[in-house]
Amino acid sequence: MRAFGYRQSNSDHTLFLKKQHGKITALIVYVDDMVVTGNDPEKRKALQNYLSREFEMKDLGPLKYFLGIEVSRSSEGILLSQRKYALDLLQETGMSGCQPVNTPIEEGLKLCVEPNQVSTDKGRYQRLVGRLMYLAHTRPDLAYALSVVSQYMHNPGKQHMNAVMRILRYLKNALGKGILFAKNVNHQSIEVYTDADWAGAVDDRRSTSGYFTFVGGNLVTWKSKKQNVVACSSAEAKFRGMGLGLCEALWLRLLLQYLGYLSRQPIRLFCDNKAACDIAHNPVQHDRTKHVEVDRFFIKEKLDDKIVELPKIRSKDQLADILTKAVSSQVFSKFLDKLGMCDIYAPT
Repeated sequence: MRAFGYRQSNSDHTLFLKKQHGKITALIVYVDDMVVTGNDPEKRKALQNYLSREFEMKDLGPLKYFLGIEVSRSSEGILLSQRKYALDLLQETGMSGCQPVNTPIEEGLKLCVEPNQVSTDKGRYQRLVGRLMYLAHTRPDLAYALSVVSQYMHNPGKQHMNAVMRILRYLKNALGKGILFAKNVNHQSIEVYTDADWAGAVDDRRSTSGYFTFVGGNLVTWKSKKQNVVACSSAEAKFRGMGLGLCEALWLRLLLQYLGYLSRQPIRLFCDNKAACDIAHNPVQHDRTKHVEVDRFFIKEKLDDKIVELPKIRSKDQLADILTKAVSSQVFSKFLDKLGMCDIYAPT
């Protein structure tokens, strides 16, 4: 690709780009599958001809299916889903006729390794969780539940397998759900919703961080992850979550700049914990913030450079809440609507 005049992205090494006369052509590759796009038809065709001379290739036409991800277009925008993958998974596991549920994890559920827990098939558990984790590429609604069950791959018990089965039952209720990229002229705005619980893990009392990142109002990345160390307060847990979300937003900002979107708008980082926001703004070192010193200086530096801002947000509007704990079906459904998740196969 470099020999043909394309530049490899430092933000994503599978992305190659060529800009010429105000037009852009891009290729993204995964092993032997690739997507070519851009607003210059001649350059796209030239790239396809060049690659065809180098490799045995087949042109599958407009993008409809890629690595198990279905791409649907409508007047509202582009929807990414994995309906066929989810359907195949239910059939393979014998769960096609199961009773559906409204949430992937039971409200308030706290899993742990119990001293005398009933063992389960470890190999089957690992295979199921692995299959479900691939499905999470277009399913942020599964992120927290999968973050929880993946922590017990080494020693799963019956209660952990039941939690995995519940995720499958939830899939039965939401087979075609996916991410909608709605048409939007403001492609440069980046927003991050970050949250964390406090000492939620029963086994080691570590906290769970979560973030959603939006570009131009569309959800693009998300994560739910247990923190590496124990937090001494809820403010510390939320502050570490802010650092995680900000790192992701800065990566997105670099990627957008590489694509040609030089945004002068600051990243909007939403955290509903006043103490954590105060720590970020306050340059004075205190004993209670000494253990998060690196994160504190990192966030403060970006605030001073006007790269990021911290708008106020109410806890009830914090979207990342569903990435840090098991919530009720009402709260879960409300937040999914705000995330732009929809089901292309749902009746109108």
